[in-house]
Amino acid sequence: MRLFRPRGRDDAEQNTRSPLAQATALYKAGRHAEAEAEARAVAAARSRPRDDVFAPLALGMAALATGAQGRNAEACAGYDALLPVFGRIYGAEHPLTLKLRSDRAQTLSALSRHAECEAECAAVARAATRGTAPEMPLIAAAARNGQVYALTAQGRHTEGEALAREALAAHRIPDRLTLVLRLGLARSLNGQARHDEALAEAERADELRRGLPETSAALRPAPSNWPWPPPSWGWAAVPRPTPGPRPPMMPVGPPSVRTTAAPSRPGRCSTASTALDRAHRAGGRDAQL
Repeated sequence: MRLFRPRGRDDAEQNTRSPLAQATALYKAGRHAEAEAEARAVAAARSRPRDDVFAPLALGMAALATGAQGRNAEACAGYDALLPVFGRIYGAEHPLTLKLRSDRAQTLSALSRHAECEAECAAVARAATRGTAPEMPLIAAAARNGQVYALTAQGRHTEGEALAREALAAHRIPDRLTLVLRLGLARSLNGQARHDEALAEAERADELRRGLPETSAALRPAPSNWPWPPPSWGWAAVPRPTPGPRPPMMPVGPPSVRTTAAPSRPGRCSTASTALDRAHRAGGRDAQL
């Protein structure tokens, strides 16, 4: 899921000058193959010195773009290789490291490794809750969204419902994260055969979708996530761990969300399906937090 809003003019200017600006623009435009190629070129060009912060960020973007093309096993392998690098440069509980873990967890879900996704999202949410950085509440909420999806994918609908309601109570901003959390809630209710309640949540999600700015449904530079990615799922500058240019947050795909199976009440199935399909398109494809 994409996370984090731009912080202001200075950060926007820094991001414009970023070596990843072109890859970011391509990703935002949905040109994922080109974004991947550009990000890998940046990573190759900045592979020396060893602690250049843009090289791992570029590889993270490349993994994100790889997953956006459906090459989820390859994306997961990329995240696996990057996790120790991010831990060494940023620290285990830095927002960037947690966002990378969320991205990987969502890829696990795309690979139907739902139990692993659930465990990793839960761990990321706990770590983010302990953190004090301004991005942490959104990272935690995005991770819980991934956990809700993983729970319902395993048929644990009651647990998914409880977690979705908890996350919605903590995140009261009418944004795309709220949209996909409502979809997760609808899915968990539908899995319990509580079809009227599921339909009501689907309609609330569709109403929210119609009230969102058009651009909020599109990929933006983030923060991710998870991802991350408030009305804007944009980029955010983060404290640099070493001297040099201040790195931006990596772009993060939209939250994990699949269209909920429509409630099976006669005469209402079409309405629910339409509401969920529309909300699903606003929330985005299954992807990283």
